[in-house]
Amino acid sequence: MPHVDERDARKAAEAARETAWTRPSFGKELFLGHLRLDLISPHPRPPAADRDRGEAFLTGLAAFLREHVDPLAIERDGHIPADVVEGLKRLGALGMKIPQEYGGLGLSTLYYNRALALAGSWHSSIPTLLSAHQSIGVAEPVRRFGTSEQKRTYLPLVARNEISAFLLTEPDVGSDPARMSARAVPVDDDAAYELSGRKLWTTNGVIADRLVVMAVVPKSADHRGGITCFIVDAHAPGVTVEHRNEFMGLRGIENGVTHFDRVRVPAQDRLGREGEGLKIALTTLNTGRLALPAVCAGTAKYALRIAREWAAERVQWGQPIGRHEAIAQKIAFIAATTFAMEAVVELSAMMADEGGKDIRIEAALAKLYASEMAWLVADEMVQIRGGRGYETAQSLANRGERPVPAEQMLRDLRINRIFEGSSEIMKLLIAREAVDTHLAVAGDIIDTEVPLSARARTSARAAGFYARWLPRLAVGEGTDPRSFAEFGSLAGHLRFVERSARKMARSTFYGMSRWKGGMEKRQMFLGRIVDIGAELFAMSASVVRAQMLARDGEPTAVELADLFCRQSRRRVDALFDALWRNDDAENFRAAQQVLTGRFGWAEAGVLDPSGGGPFLADARRAAEETDHAGWSGAGVAAKVDKASDGVDAVDQAAAMGSVRPIGVVQGR
Repeated sequence: MPHVDERDARKAAEAARETAWTRPSFGKELFLGHLRLDLISPHPRPPAADRDRGEAFLTGLAAFLREHVDPLAIERDGHIPADVVEGLKRLGALGMKIPQEYGGLGLSTLYYNRALALAGSWHSSIPTLLSAHQSIGVAEPVRRFGTSEQKRTYLPLVARNEISAFLLTEPDVGSDPARMSARAVPVDDDAAYELSGRKLWTTNGVIADRLVVMAVVPKSADHRGGITCFIVDAHAPGVTVEHRNEFMGLRGIENGVTHFDRVRVPAQDRLGREGEGLKIALTTLNTGRLALPAVCAGTAKYALRIAREWAAERVQWGQPIGRHEAIAQKIAFIAATTFAMEAVVELSAMMADEGGKDIRIEAALAKLYASEMAWLVADEMVQIRGGRGYETAQSLANRGERPVPAEQMLRDLRINRIFEGSSEIMKLLIAREAVDTHLAVAGDIIDTEVPLSARARTSARAAGFYARWLPRLAVGEGTDPRSFAEFGSLAGHLRFVERSARKMARSTFYGMSRWKGGMEKRQMFLGRIVDIGAELFAMSASVVRAQMLARDGEPTAVELADLFCRQSRRRVDALFDALWRNDDAENFRAAQQVLTGRFGWAEAGVLDPSGGGPFLADARRAAEETDHAGWSGAGVAAKVDKASDGVDAVDQAAAMGSVRPIGVVQGR
């Protein structure tokens, strides 16, 4: 494996970030302590043409799912039947996001997300297939980064006929993407590349026709090298699907291990320039990331329906269980949180469709918040269902009861906290974006490679910025009881958001001042700051959505928004308290002792059914194959525009590239 030291790895990841902020961002301003309500209110609405086209597709999709798809069969057999896939193709579901000029449906982000949520309520494997195909598969990166010829060639294929997949993860490539061993060696006077390596967790890869593959091009006098993106024919000689993976949930997905043995890829099928692979992946994810929270929100809505119907029908101790306070509290949480998740997803999607705003923070917050909260919602729904929540839908059907897939919902949702950026990595990524202004102002102060004279100039510039910025965090609209009156009974919640945004920004600054360069190690502090920001975004989205729905004739939306904001405010207060009152340091020290085996005695009395073999045998094999093929990591360490652990580690790379500079304001 190529060796890249920590500093080079950070630099490579930072170089791959989308650094410019040319459009306004509600999320960025929120973390700076500014509630820019004008960026989200009034709530945006879809154009009539988008709405008509989207609603027509949803109607057809719903009919197809009801009439031709058996969700119990998918769960039982562990596959989406071929005739279902063909039916989705005929509907145009493969090309929902692809422009009509290339044979797609040209749906807006809003209706694409609604379609995924609808399909996910029937079986979660269906939106996983569709979103992996067009959110990160061939369609989106080609649409955004492909040449005119690549668009004309490949978009019509994946819009109607070909399944695509995105291949980035490797057996030993997770949080350290610079270790990527897949390589693409230029051959035939640069007319083509020979691609070799092994990719893991290739969603759709088992049945895919066309692949997006990341591989390292060796750096040389004629090649800038680095992680590079390629469009690959999945049926080309040398491409082998070695294994189909099986998981806790999403049992119908076609996810496997794909091996490339000197696969010839024409140079014209390189996407972007050499070394731009990670940048392509990160940029693609900014909007594509909304697909996952859309499915989470849709699943939560189904969980709400089941919880409501069951709690009203099931009688215990003389009354429906929903009349018992312990259950009623769960139902209130499910209802309020579901409303907020949908508000976050739909607002973010509409901002993406409008195109005038930078939503990288909003999309990341939506993914983080929806994946975490949907898991809690489903868990509470299972608890309300009791033993029937733990029983499979097939078993319920076999004994004549309604086949509610409660336990399946819980299993299927669990992965969302891991892929497309684990929650822990998402928090670091969001934290990096949230402090981007601070880095721009004062980033040179702790960089030892920057000359002292330049650092002195940076200190002077930073002093001027903070002399203006900090006083603005003392008082704002949140302290004026007349503020946000146009929101009626919800105005008080917006005042809370405004006050809390300023408090969040002050807390971030205090943390930077306290820990300086050591801020990079305070991942729990950063995570709580991001969690606060996520709650404030959800509250803001809920209020503006409720106002829109009330004007459309649904006044009860205000009641749900009020309920959610009351619950959210308690969580925010607890998070603020935990910023400074916690046992993080003690927990970290204890964990290090656990890792040394100091408490090994606590593990006595159990057996290890896994057999105690190697955890990463496939990774070792991949490394040996790479070395045997003559691949050398020399030169890559100097400049490897890295990519990583599936979509998961793309985000991890971006986050890791940012952690050290987070404490840049140490000089004030």
